[in-house]
Order: sequence, then C-alpha cells, then structure tokens
Amino acid sequence: MIIENCIIVKSTAGFYYVRSPEGNIIECRARGVFRKLKLTPLVGDIADIELCGESGTVTNIHERKNFLLRPPAANIDKLVIVASVVKPSVNLFIIDKLTAMAVDKGITPVVVFSKSDLADADEYMEIYKKAGIETYSVSSETGEGTDRFKEVLRGNVCVLTGNTGAGKSSLLNCVAPELNLATAHISDKLGRGRHTTRTVELYEICGGFIADTPGFSSLDFENNEIILKENLQFCFPEFKKYIGTCKFVSCAHIGEKGCGVCKAVSDGVIPESRLESYKMMYDEVKDYKEWEHDRR
Repeated sequence: MIIENCIIVKSTAGFYYVRSPEGNIIECRARGVFRKLKLTPLVGDIADIELCGESGTVTNIHERKNFLLRPPAANIDKLVIVASVVKPSVNLFIIDKLTAMAVDKGITPVVVFSKSDLADADEYMEIYKKAGIETYSVSSETGEGTDRFKEVLRGNVCVLTGNTGAGKSSLLNCVAPELNLATAHISDKLGRGRHTTRTVELYEICGGFIADTPGFSSLDFENNEIILKENLQFCFPEFKKYIGTCKFVSCAHIGEKGCGVCKAVSDGVIPESRLESYKMMYDEVKDYKEWEHDRR
C-alpha cells in the first residue's frame, strides 16, 4: 500500500518517523536507491511511503523548496530566532547572520526576544521592525506575547533556534505544555546554558510544525550555509530600497563615496548595527569563490 504526501517528523539511526496525511506516525526505513542518488531524507521532507504491516519504506522524496544542512531540515517556512534580553546577552551580529541566511534560502525570518518580564526589548525590536522583519517579545513566565507566537507557528513548518539558554524550550513548553521539553540552567560563570535538545524533531503544535534545535552552533553557516558576496546585500531587506541610489553600480556598501545604503544609515533610516553586521559578513566572504566549496 502506497501512502503519498507524508511528512518526515523525526530521523534517528537510519529510521524515519513519518506522519501520514491522516495523522498516523509510521516508522520507516529508506530505499537503498537514495544512497546511490546521494540523497538523504530530511526532517520536513514530503515523502511517499510503501506500507507493509505497521512499518514502511520511504520510496520517494518530493522536490524541496529549501533545506538546511545543520540542523538537517527541509521545506522550512519560517526561521524563528529566539534571543534573550538578559543573560545570555543579546548578540545582534548572530541574529543578523541568521536573518540573512534565512532570506538567502527563501525562509521568512522571525525574531523573538524572550524573558521580557526581566527587561525591556523595545530597543532591539525597533531594529528589526525597521528592517521589515517580523519581531515579538515574549515571556514564558507571564505568558506575555505567547498568543502572537502561536500565530507565527500556525500553518507553517518552522525551525526554532537561538543561543543556548535563550529560553527556546521554555517558550515551547509555555505554548504546548504536553511537550514537557527539558530546559537548561544558566551558568553564572559562562552566562550560557547547557544544550538540552539533542536531536532534530518536528513537533506538531498550534496548527503547525516546529523543530527545536540545540543552540546557534547547530546552524552551520560558517562552513556550509555560505552567502555569496554578490547576494549578501539582498539578504538585508531594508537595503533594497537604497541599492539603486548608489553613485557606483559596483558599490559594495562598505563605505564607498556616494553609497545610498550608508547614507540611509547616517540619516537614521537603517540602524547602524545592521550595516556593521553586513560589513562583517562581507569581510568574511569577500575572497570566497563558489567553486572552492562543494555546495550541496
């Protein structure tokens, strides 16, 4: 019996746990042909399976609209970046790098500032509102902002990421207590928590699916998720309006004379932190050649 249009919600040790359109979870193996094709089924893949008794075999993977290498996940609608307004402290460069990576892959970035009961997030939220990026503040302790967070999830496949100890698992537990996810203690010495999420799994909550991931390090933008320097400017949505106003067509927006983006920053339209993040990212890839890297 063939069941079409299933979704892989978990993979571990060569087994794939697949949700059928009726909502049943079926344990599957993958056909050997995938190894020959060098195609590994990923969490989030839309798949067809052949059912045999209570288990099955993944026989076909539908075309992906996008994917991440780490965490290995496919067909993502939104990348939800959780950052704490207190310990661990906000790292704007990491947030900007993640939002740019999402835009480059056709994934909608959403920035969520947690622990709003302990400190005000307005200063940080204003940065991303100006960038045209959806942003919220939430508190897992008081429930503030969690209704809006639920709407982010509804009808979407989301990947949840953020610095360890930022409150990702606490937030999920708040909106879906039945998950009962482990949370991390924050080290006073290091200012960060221990990883509490070990595997990538899609949880079905609030009318959508969300994957919890073990900290920023799980998103391997250093080695695999590289944004070419030619594309980088388009990964900062607020730059788009000003790119065509630069004096020189070849302007890289790193301080050239007559740069429209730099002028928008000096006029206070684009936050300075966003341009600084862009410059740092540009410096990382300015000498990179696409042929030097085996892009998947």
